[in-house]
Amino acid sequence: MLTVLLASALAVAALMTVTALVARRRRQVVVVDAAWGTGFVLVAVVCAALGDAPVRWLLLAMVGVWGLRLARHTLTRLLQSGEEDPRYAELLDGKPFSYAVTRVFLTQGVAMWFVSLPVQVAAVTETRWWWVVAVGVVVWAVGLVFETVGDAQLAAYKKQPKESRPKVMDQGLWRYTRHPNYFGDACVWWGIWLVGLGGGLVGLATVLSPAVMTYFLVFATGAKLLEKTMMQREGYPEYAERTSMFVPLPPRKQPVS
Repeated sequence: MLTVLLASALAVAALMTVTALVARRRRQVVVVDAAWGTGFVLVAVVCAALGDAPVRWLLLAMVGVWGLRLARHTLTRLLQSGEEDPRYAELLDGKPFSYAVTRVFLTQGVAMWFVSLPVQVAAVTETRWWWVVAVGVVVWAVGLVFETVGDAQLAAYKKQPKESRPKVMDQGLWRYTRHPNYFGDACVWWGIWLVGLGGGLVGLATVLSPAVMTYFLVFATGAKLLEKTMMQREGYPEYAERTSMFVPLPPRKQPVS
């Protein structure tokens, strides 16, 4: 297990170093978003190569499908935009690039390694409870659907002419949660954790990994941070009043004026 943990840490460190160099050359810290999904896939590959538990191949497939889709999606968005993400622009306003190295690249690298602990531990742990693994795959699949469909629905909305489309995207999955992609992301990692939990109590020790991922998605770099910008848009406060922020729920009925 120590070998897998160390090799995963080295792989993440190498990836984030390369990403930081690319970001400095492009003068866009947002390129780190494209490395996020790729980094988890890299860890899963390392675990599959060095581990000995059969479930490591299932985890490689699960992380691979999720991570490569996310990397492709974020890279496409980055190339189309060509601009810095407002979140990073605000965070790094007036600060040197060295600040981004510690606050963004180092932080996300450590988070990536920590969140992927269930994959690392499961790669060297014999599976005992296959029914838990099955539940994990179902939760992962639900998350992948929410993330994929949510992103596709938002992309279709953005392709509509601004003058004719609704002011706020509130259709499809976005009718039940203001952030279906973030909710899906959380489900994916709780599902992966459950697959690792199939190995017994040693898997339980990694429960903080999906908890930290959920915290990032809701409070740190995800929904709450994005909400600060979105609340300035016309129609969004009204949308927020009737729609759950994270967990999908039926829209709240608005009082009749």
